[in-house]
Amino acid sequence: MSSEPSGSPGTLFVVSTPIGNLGDLSARARQVLGEVDVLACEDTRRTGRLLELVGVAPPRLVALHGHNEAARSAGLVDRLLGGSSVALVSDAGTPLVSDPGERLVAAAIAASVPVVAVPGPSALLAALVVSGIDTGRWRFEGFLPRKGAERRARLAAIAAADHPSICYESPHRIEATLADLAIHCGGERRVVVARELTKLHEQTWRGTLAEGIDVARAGEPRGEHVIVVDAAPQAERPGSSDLELAIGRLVAAGLERRDAVTAAVVLLGASRRDAYEASLQVARD
Repeated sequence: MSSEPSGSPGTLFVVSTPIGNLGDLSARARQVLGEVDVLACEDTRRTGRLLELVGVAPPRLVALHGHNEAARSAGLVDRLLGGSSVALVSDAGTPLVSDPGERLVAAAIAASVPVVAVPGPSALLAALVVSGIDTGRWRFEGFLPRKGAERRARLAAIAAADHPSICYESPHRIEATLADLAIHCGGERRVVVARELTKLHEQTWRGTLAEGIDVARAGEPRGEHVIVVDAAPQAERPGSSDLELAIGRLVAAGLERRDAVTAAVVLLGASRRDAYEASLQVARD
């Protein structure tokens, strides 16, 4: 893996590393980390320590973080185009997920360099699958803006979302963020807060936002937190008889059937299909 034939680019491997438990490093990830020519990482000391703990001889380590990614990506792509293989890791978990790497991956793709994922640990997925909240569809918000209109807009979007939202938060801001979520979503909204995932003091707490504020205030903040906020409560859709009655009254009041269907969708939360079928029944009657 250390070198490609002359004229052929190397491969950029995006490698997931443990978020706590070293046993979560896959055999494939271990192999890739030990065979690449260059390893791009947020903190060379931290990644060097990881390699030492898992028994992997370190390749050349290059720091790639939020402050230097734009400048350093070009040099790494040059190495890839020269045939070197490069692995990208973050301090923990999956790179690019609220971590650096997006510019490097985009630059490699633009240069027609192969980019290959080596999947593995992810804090957001670990928290989601143990949350007990619907996992069929969800949104990831990363770290919320700290203040201002952008923060309020993101909180409002979470409050209105018809599917769960996941965000990260630091230990010293968890109480404030839960309080802001309670203001926008209502204190009764269901929430799951996970911290220290896969580590010795792993904790997953489930309850309401109002309860979560009290728990955060009473506890000792430790480690990065993952917050899973349940979807907004969905209003019960009207039945066919209710729709027919409403549309019949709207038509009797002078609305065109098409306008009555639109009004039923907007005012009653009905699906357009159900409202249309109800309007056909009204017309038959």
